[in-house]
Amino acid sequence: MTKDDTSPQPLHLGQASALPASPDEAVLDYVPNPRKGSLYLVRFAAPEFTSLCPVTGQPDFAHLVIDYAPGDSIVESKSLKLFLGSFRNHAGFHEDVTVGIGQRLFDEMKPAWLRIGGYWYPRGGIPIDVFWQSDAPPAGLWVPDQGVQSYRGRG
Repeated sequence: MTKDDTSPQPLHLGQASALPASPDEAVLDYVPNPRKGSLYLVRFAAPEFTSLCPVTGQPDFAHLVIDYAPGDSIVESKSLKLFLGSFRNHAGFHEDVTVGIGQRLFDEMKPAWLRIGGYWYPRGGIPIDVFWQSDAPPAGLWVPDQGVQSYRGRG
C-alpha cells in the first residue's frame, strides 16, 4: 500500500481477516504516522513466534522484538500479527526468517530506523539469536535494551 493521503483504507483493520497461508501472501497495512516529524520508538514483541525448520519440518519457536522509529507511516498492528502468524507453516532458517521480516518491514514502511531481535529457542541443544538493523539509530532516539535474555536453560 502507498503511504500518501490517497492510499486505500487498511485491508485488515476493522475487518474479519484469515491467517495468510504464507508470508508472501500476507499484506502489511500502513497508516499515516500520527506524530509525523517526532522522533520516537515503537516496539512490537512476539513472544510466541513460530516457523518451521527447513530440514526437518519441525516447529521452531522464537521471541521476536521489533523496534522502529517511524517515518511517514506506521505498520498497522493487526496486519503485522497476521504477517507474523503466516510463518507458522513457513520453512526457513532462523537467520532468513528474522532478517527477512526486518528487511520487508524496512523496505515497505521506510521508517527512519528499524531493528529486529530474534531470540530462538534451542534446537539440537543450540539456541540461536539473530539481530538485524537498518543502520545506526538516529541521533537523539531513545533505544532501550530489548529486554530478552539469551537462553540459559532451566533454573
